[in-house]
Amino acid sequence: MASQADPSSMLSISFQLFQPVSPSTTENALSARLGNLTFPKRKPLPTPNYIALTSRGVVPHLAQDMMRDQTSIGSVYTALEDYIERHASSSPVLAFPCKSNESPLRRFIALQESALLILGPRRFPRIPCPASNTNTAISILTSVGFGSLEVEDFISTVVKLRPDIILGMGDIVFPGDGKNAVVSVKRKEKMAERTFTWVRELIRNLRENQEENTPQTVLFAPILPIEAELQQDYLSQLYDNNAWKGAVRGLVLYDIPSVEAVPQQLHNLPRLSVAGPTTPQAILRAISLGIDLFTLPFVTEATDSGIAFSFIFPPPSFTPTSKPPLGIDMWLPIHSKDPSPLLQGCTCYACSSHHKAYIHHLLSAKEMLAWVLLQVHNHHVIEGFFSATRESIARDSFTQDTHRFEKTYETDLPTKTGQGPRIRGYQHHVPHSTPKRANLSAYRKFTETSASTAHDALLLLPPEEKESEWPIADLPAKELEEVGFAKVVDG
Repeated sequence: MASQADPSSMLSISFQLFQPVSPSTTENALSARLGNLTFPKRKPLPTPNYIALTSRGVVPHLAQDMMRDQTSIGSVYTALEDYIERHASSSPVLAFPCKSNESPLRRFIALQESALLILGPRRFPRIPCPASNTNTAISILTSVGFGSLEVEDFISTVVKLRPDIILGMGDIVFPGDGKNAVVSVKRKEKMAERTFTWVRELIRNLRENQEENTPQTVLFAPILPIEAELQQDYLSQLYDNNAWKGAVRGLVLYDIPSVEAVPQQLHNLPRLSVAGPTTPQAILRAISLGIDLFTLPFVTEATDSGIAFSFIFPPPSFTPTSKPPLGIDMWLPIHSKDPSPLLQGCTCYACSSHHKAYIHHLLSAKEMLAWVLLQVHNHHVIEGFFSATRESIARDSFTQDTHRFEKTYETDLPTKTGQGPRIRGYQHHVPHSTPKRANLSAYRKFTETSASTAHDALLLLPPEEKESEWPIADLPAKELEEVGFAKVVDG
């Protein structure tokens, strides 16, 4: 049996919150703040900052060596439901060989030692499940379909996987989940009761199973997306329960307004938002309320859509004649002969080694390198964005810079026009009761074009070949072009 570790040994994470520069800003106000999150053997994480989202431990489109060499990503989030098949106890990651002083999860996903590893029960953005949570389990989407994750299994698995940070399991319900069109007051009270019980059990097991010379795991406790008064008893336990002293080392928020529910006694803890803001303007507004860390699904969503970020914070001092876009749609034909980089002045690998015309060509040819280069670029822009926000807060110009940014740029990213890479199951956001094919077939029969053009083309065929499903080599090139089978290029 594992020897119980002293509670002080769990304090392997440190969050230093710097005093705000503005004299008008008080310690307890909801305002932008600077901090630094440190963990033994990991790269320090200055805040505000973001946590890179992964699919089974890998940032989409980026191999681990590419992420290490061509980005500055210093922290990643991975979800336990990514690794569960039929039962959590039989997950292959649990059987992965490693030394006693190593994390099986880190070894399984081949994550570099310098990166902070955060584990939680569900993906972000989450897929609503048809079944409701129970007193002992939450509903999840596994690789083999919808299922449930027992609290007991979650805790035992976390103890074995030993991530750096674990997000506590919460009974999180949003309007539209399952049969919940509206979350009632009674249901919200149940959310607080269950979350309290689950967090208490997780803390007890983490302390009982912490061994010397093994990677330490610390807890970020959930702040529920409900009114503060409905979770007051649970929140008071986070700072007032002697048995929990030093166990909760951070907070995870499921919507931005929940930051108002954070008690004053917990203001010195880092705040991680998994609400997923969809624009840089939304990030700035959340930073102004004191959010320290973010998960940003829209980064990979933009990459999948073929969009290259083109925003800079603070914005240029000159006044443009029209609002510039937040991103560039690289599917548009206008880029087919453009030798300029994705963003002037950008030093990422994609911009320093390639140009718009090449990336447009890769997208048109459905080459996976297109999304690799776009992902490298978009993460570089986001990293620069957060670095600039920290500098802006430090010089006490964040409010003015944010106002200029909102006035300068368009409010939304460009609409997707290209097909994008194949959609993975957890990206298919459709109601579970109305399944729809996520990916179009890569190939179609010639007669599956529009009825009129297909009919016109068949009229050109000789009688003995009119029943053929495929175009023949003798059909004029011009006619093939009209039905979309080929394009005539001047030689």
